[in-house]
Amino acid sequence: MPEFSDPTGRTPETHVIDFRAAEQLLAARDPRGAVKLLDGVIAAHPENTAARLLRARAFFAAAQLRPAELEFSIVLEREPDNAYAHFALARTYERQARPEQALRHFRLAAALDPNPQYVEAARFDA
Repeated sequence: MPEFSDPTGRTPETHVIDFRAAEQLLAARDPRGAVKLLDGVIAAHPENTAARLLRARAFFAAAQLRPAELEFSIVLEREPDNAYAHFALARTYERQARPEQALRHFRLAAALDPNPQYVEAARFDA
């Protein structure tokens, strides 16, 4: 077994390959396949925020909103200035019919990044 492998025999290199493959699966509209690949990456590297953000996006795309909410929240605990994660969490809350929580995160996203999509969603003029 390689020196840096996890209990499944996967190496850091295979985790990178799995991460890249998960990106491709998500782009190809196979979010469940992406989640399956990312589960192993995150099990071996729970601190990997990029993998968690990608898995959150995949959960959202698969309409698995509670797991998406959890993953976006973990990303924001680690990176509170991640405007995209705030925006995506807001969209998750919006799909769960939780408008107050959604608006809070839309506004945080817009405050962190003046992306026109974020600013429009923040409804500062309302």
